[in-house]
Amino acid sequence: MINITLPDSSVRQYNEGVTGLEIARSISEGLARNVLAIKVNDMVWDLTRPITTDAAIRLFTWDDEEGKATMWHSSAHLMAEAIEQLYPGTKFGIGPDIENGFYYDIDFGDQQISSDDFKKIEDKMLQLAREKQSYVRREVPKSEAIDHFTKKGDEYKLELINDLQDGTISFYESGSFTDLCRGPHLPDTSPIKAVKLLATAGAYWRGDEKRKMLTRIYGITFPKASQLTDYLTLLEEAKKRDHRKLGRELELFTFSQKVGQGLPIWLPKGTALRERLENFLKAVQKKGGYQQVITPHIGNIDLYRTSGHLAKYGKDSFQPISTPVEGEQYMLKPMNCPHHCEIYNHKPHSYKELPIRLAEFGTVYRYEQSGELHGLTRVRSFTQDDAHIFCRPDQLKEEFIAVIDIVLHIFKTLDFKDFITQISIRDPKNREKYIGSEENWEKAESAIIEAVQEKGLKAIIEEGEAAFYGPKLDFMVRDAIGRKWQLGTIQVDYNLPERFELEYIGSDNQKHRPVMIHRAPFGSMERFVAVLLEHTAGKFPLWLTPTQATILPISEKYLDYAYEVRNQLESMDVRAIVDDRNEKTGKKIRDAELQRIPYMLIVGEKEEAEKLVSVRKQGEGDLGTQSITEFGKRIEEEVKNMVG
Repeated sequence: MINITLPDSSVRQYNEGVTGLEIARSISEGLARNVLAIKVNDMVWDLTRPITTDAAIRLFTWDDEEGKATMWHSSAHLMAEAIEQLYPGTKFGIGPDIENGFYYDIDFGDQQISSDDFKKIEDKMLQLAREKQSYVRREVPKSEAIDHFTKKGDEYKLELINDLQDGTISFYESGSFTDLCRGPHLPDTSPIKAVKLLATAGAYWRGDEKRKMLTRIYGITFPKASQLTDYLTLLEEAKKRDHRKLGRELELFTFSQKVGQGLPIWLPKGTALRERLENFLKAVQKKGGYQQVITPHIGNIDLYRTSGHLAKYGKDSFQPISTPVEGEQYMLKPMNCPHHCEIYNHKPHSYKELPIRLAEFGTVYRYEQSGELHGLTRVRSFTQDDAHIFCRPDQLKEEFIAVIDIVLHIFKTLDFKDFITQISIRDPKNREKYIGSEENWEKAESAIIEAVQEKGLKAIIEEGEAAFYGPKLDFMVRDAIGRKWQLGTIQVDYNLPERFELEYIGSDNQKHRPVMIHRAPFGSMERFVAVLLEHTAGKFPLWLTPTQATILPISEKYLDYAYEVRNQLESMDVRAIVDDRNEKTGKKIRDAELQRIPYMLIVGEKEEAEKLVSVRKQGEGDLGTQSITEFGKRIEEEVKNMVG
């Protein structure tokens, strides 16, 4: 007998070799019908895999992220099986689950495939799913794995096998399809009731631009047809909210092939929007004791050797810039932190000066592959709302909590209500990926966990997701239509202070190392604006929107009064424009709605005579007449209530 600990801490005894499906059935038949996967201690397993030792378990259904991931991973295999039957001779790269669905990278050889073929593949997948094919795990020796895929002529799987250790290799078989895979998978294909293939894209094998371009097919599946219908409706809404589309319509930013791929150009309205965001954060930081700094866009290559960024990220950076001096090289900066370390180092420090908080809206450069560029969310040039706090170890938790408070204030102001936090720590099985001592890592990880607990935040802990120099806390936000985005981040770093030999003189008159906190509440200005655009569908909060009011004269006779209204409002810090086109008022109102302008002020004979404006609010309609001063105060009060 073995002891199985359930999530409520109760313990049940089962025969050795019991499976997750059998445990679910012992609890209830309803659970057994809906369960998709099981976590055994710290690993997600197949429900049919025998458990042979005492273990703590958790059962996952479709309502759990792990349940969805297991179905989508299984669906990738199902799609591969369907494609192998429909297009003999295809070869397969990797086919993981992703946040919404799955993909598989496929070499179709001389065969051509497009979205026109999706319906045929979907029908085949549903046919196979209805056959209730079992997913059977089989552990195989490396020699057998090599022999199997050599016979198939699949060089992609052979390359993956060569990277694996003998004794760690497993196959999964479903129907006629056999794949190299760690799992986990569903017990069988029957839970897959609805299928939709979404897109194709090119993907270099193993992300290497010098290697063959494979066809990546994206798809998604659901246990109910109605859930697929809801998801497709959500996709249509997401298209309407696409920040690239809205950015063009609202004239916020653009891209130019002549300037270069992935290098955003901010137009006047977008620049003003960014400046308001920056000024908002600068005001918050000023209250928090931050000092603004400015550092160059390039740095000597030795700076990044010292920091470790060259070794870790050199291949993802732009190539070094050589100067006329032989052997002298510079790099476009991929990070701001090494520069800030040198600012700290420009003079000696006493323990009484700490913490020192340095903030910069610093532009950095990273060479993203062209296939991965996407609007403002994946670019090659972006500006981080970066800051680095240098503090004593006894100040660490207090400073970390203060940064959490800044992030929470930003989320509240911008109406991001639904979020969780993720604590990213080391991979305990792969410590060589990280720099720094065991002691420093343990102190850093403990400080983050304690700070999160003290703030009462809902947090998950992810092993192996830490930065190479320290653990971190990431904020994962769900937007207005339920999509998840990673925004703000806070990181604890004992290692860069070691590498740059940062010091302060303590109360004992001895030299000590400060602790360094990296933080970026927005993350990057580009990504944050993209997320905010899609979250609000372009209807920015009043304090942030490029134009707060448009003044609509009902005829040319009232143009002079319209400009008088605008000038008076601008003197009250209200951002207003005059629509002086020779168009009917109804069309001007419709156009203002499309431009997401919050207020429309209609002026005619009565308004001019009485020095009033007729106020119309987007989404609410007519609000009656007000004096110009009253309307200006209305805007002032609304902004004050939003920003505080």
